[in-house]
Amino acid sequence: MKKILFVTSEVYPLIKTGGLADVSNSLPKSLADTGQDVKIILPNYRALKLTRNVQLRSVFKIGSHSVQLLETQLPDSNVTVWLVDCPEYFGMAGNPYVDSAGHSYANNPERFALFCRAVIEVAMNRADLDWKADVVHCNDWQTGLIPALLSLENELCPKTVFTIHNMAYQGFFNGLTAARLQLPIELLSSDGLEFYGGISFIKGGIAYADKITTVSPTYAHDIQTPELGYGLEGLLIYRNDDLTGIINGIDDDWNPETDMLIPKRFNVNSFQDKSINKTALQTRLNLPIDGNVLVLSLISRLVEQKGIDMLLDCLPDLLSLPVQIVILGSGEKSFEHGLQQLAAVYPDKMALTLGYDEALAHLIEAGADVFLMPSRFEPCGLNQMYSQRYGTLPVVRKTGGLTDTVVDTLPDTLANRTATGFVFSEENAGALLETIKRALLLYGFPEAWKQVQTNAMNCDFSWKRSAAQYLELYENID
Repeated sequence: MKKILFVTSEVYPLIKTGGLADVSNSLPKSLADTGQDVKIILPNYRALKLTRNVQLRSVFKIGSHSVQLLETQLPDSNVTVWLVDCPEYFGMAGNPYVDSAGHSYANNPERFALFCRAVIEVAMNRADLDWKADVVHCNDWQTGLIPALLSLENELCPKTVFTIHNMAYQGFFNGLTAARLQLPIELLSSDGLEFYGGISFIKGGIAYADKITTVSPTYAHDIQTPELGYGLEGLLIYRNDDLTGIINGIDDDWNPETDMLIPKRFNVNSFQDKSINKTALQTRLNLPIDGNVLVLSLISRLVEQKGIDMLLDCLPDLLSLPVQIVILGSGEKSFEHGLQQLAAVYPDKMALTLGYDEALAHLIEAGADVFLMPSRFEPCGLNQMYSQRYGTLPVVRKTGGLTDTVVDTLPDTLANRTATGFVFSEENAGALLETIKRALLLYGFPEAWKQVQTNAMNCDFSWKRSAAQYLELYENID
């Protein structure tokens, strides 16, 4: 049995801004199911949605700050959650990283440096918990100082794993930050935290962790290129032997056979019931009820990374076809405004919901025919896997985890029954539109469409598989 300290800046359902929160919920639970002793640790943000009892476990000093360590449990599990409580740094309401105007908090380096130092005390059994980690599993830049600081410990240290969920977010701060954080001089060389005259938290994780993982095999390759390495591709190439891509799993909350948020549950043997959800989706969004029209869907942050500009560019032509499209998301105001204008022009063909609605997201996955994910880059992606489980065929660009999880529908993959969706390579609206037309063409052949749905629904995207790969990684750290 391994003692695993899983370090994260967010975990669903306590607090969530993106896919990291979902991973931080599902992976620890799956590891615990294999008999491991797993503890999750994150900051005690004011915005946490706590539903279980919370008790004080420890009080200790980090520099001039008094830190309390609180303990609760992850909802619907027995996994322990430790909360690093420092109201000065984590007591603001709302988003854990940015203010109400969307600007990063000016003291983010201080906030997450204190969090990392608190994690060191817990991991090294200096927090009066009578528990010392065998493995400290860190996630994204907010935890990147932990492997670096652990490298300076004199006594036997836990092994460290650092997972990159998205290289685009690096935790880069100017050169004065190192002095403010009182970082040891040994860590500030070009081989350590120094990065173009400043310091990079994510570089700390990459340079000092025993093993580095990212969330798909293709993304592990992608981040070793100038296009997606963001200046750290050379270090990643240097550490290639310690870099592994492991696909995220998807949680059982996203399962059409047990989903309590959809009108009619179904499985691979009851396709006819999927149509009930399609009718419910059209009804809820005031679209004409038509079981024969191809319903396209998108649930996403409305940002350039997700290819929203490509979708906007092809929507006028797309909406001339016999389709309906439903969109759920929020993001850049220019994209929101462009989509609102088109939704107003095509009220019988397009339904736009700005924001996020969990129940609607489940209904979209259950009721739509096609899920659009034209991302410029996608480290792993979850919705393309959710969609396949619901028999909603994904249209994706060939990048990152989308490459690893969707098999393009071509004559040979149709023949050998491996096709699960539709894939395009070029980063433009024309390629997206032509791929949607391929989906529309196949939709006209119900038996072929049903076969691809069957292939997709039979894919194994369980966390059990992913957790086994992580456990093997922990066991094999030198």
